[in-house]
Amino acid sequence: MAAASLRATPLNSVHRALGAKLVDFGGWEMPVQYSGIVDEHQAVRTGVGLFDVSHMGEIEIRGSEAQTLADFVTTNHVAKLQIGQAQYAGLLYSHGGFADDILIHKLASDHYFLCVNATNQQKDFEHIRALNRFDARVDLTSDHYAQLAIQGPQARATLQKLTPVELSRIRYYWFIDTTLDGSPARIAHTGYTGEDGYEIYVAPEVAERIWNRVLDAGEEFSIKPCGLGARNTLRLEARMALYGHEIDASISPWEAGLDWIVKLDKGDFAGREALVEQKHKGVRRQLVGFEMRGRGIARDGYEVWLDGAPAGWVTSGSPSPTLNKSIGLCYLPAGAAGIGRTIQILVRSQLVDAVTVETPFYRRAR
Repeated sequence: MAAASLRATPLNSVHRALGAKLVDFGGWEMPVQYSGIVDEHQAVRTGVGLFDVSHMGEIEIRGSEAQTLADFVTTNHVAKLQIGQAQYAGLLYSHGGFADDILIHKLASDHYFLCVNATNQQKDFEHIRALNRFDARVDLTSDHYAQLAIQGPQARATLQKLTPVELSRIRYYWFIDTTLDGSPARIAHTGYTGEDGYEIYVAPEVAERIWNRVLDAGEEFSIKPCGLGARNTLRLEARMALYGHEIDASISPWEAGLDWIVKLDKGDFAGREALVEQKHKGVRRQLVGFEMRGRGIARDGYEVWLDGAPAGWVTSGSPSPTLNKSIGLCYLPAGAAGIGRTIQILVRSQLVDAVTVETPFYRRAR
């Protein structure tokens, strides 16, 4: 069992049996790696990997005005969703900073299912409930679900063995409620790796069986169980934001380059007024990607220097197993965040050269 002070997913004993290295991740005991971060990363890029993401939170909104509430608390246009469709969105405070970034799924006209970040789930629940002035009910239902992610070029072929649904018919960012190995399951064609793949939601009591069946199904593709380490390097290559790094309460969607999830023309929503004002005035900083040119790895929180003075900070940095170079994301003053700008990263008291580059760093062939 997990340490008494840490929460555990339904798969904790499985991770221990597989020899995973377990770490404290926001109060959860989670696997950071099994065979190694690079090995697991490459498995996802070339074949298929399996992740336990049961620490993620689930919030459900039901009622005759569920859509109205969901649209009010998120930045994207929930009213445009069809039943069976999912959407990436921001959950904002009134000043325009992120409370969280979420996935919202439309189950019915009066029922929406939100997947939220693990460490934010209680906060998000209370945030949404505080904004609820509509005929809708908000429930924190994280304990009802275990969540697994099957990612990589062979994810569909692996998962298809376990479900009667023709997975090729589920478009990207759509989902379906069906069965998986005979058990009820929600299969969403989404992911956080830059590869094709699926995230599945099942009851906690069947999670271990489903995990093992997915590993069996993917054996011909050399499937590997993957930890949070590979999940981080994969999402960084794909320039996917991580809460607490690229986005937080002090960062707005404009600054983070997430303009595309903000629909100002949909009507009022939490944080809209602040976003309108910021868009009119312009942002002072912007998120940009970079590659290291000198020897050194830029880690989260390292200072970024411009013209001999500190000017920003690294939000995420790591060697890229796919590109075989060190990459990262950082905030710079808006006027200096163009592509091809020479910058320096303060690495262990030494300034190391880097250059800003276009992102995502990696884009899969479609």
